[in-house]
Amino acid sequence: MSERISREELVKIYNIEITFFDELVDSGLLNIHTENKIRYLMYEDLPSFERFANWHYDLEINLPGLEVIHEMLRKMDGLTQKNRELMNKISAMSERYEDI
Repeated sequence: MSERISREELVKIYNIEITFFDELVDSGLLNIHTENKIRYLMYEDLPSFERFANWHYDLEINLPGLEVIHEMLRKMDGLTQKNRELMNKISAMSERYEDI
């Protein structure tokens, strides 16, 4: 089983409000696993959690702002990947034409 951390531990370690964590989950920004009524965040999702906490507490970005930023970054990642694919296709095509 993957490593995980409970919601209560996160609140203590990161000194955040439990409602902030719950709002991230309710908005779909974080995925959790529940076992015996205890909510857990998987370690692999910690970087996302830390990013949201930093944006919220350090930059004072509210939850709707976090949702917008997250969606924009997700779309940018998709566009970057698409651009990379297109550049690879162009490169492959140009190599074929150089051989002619």
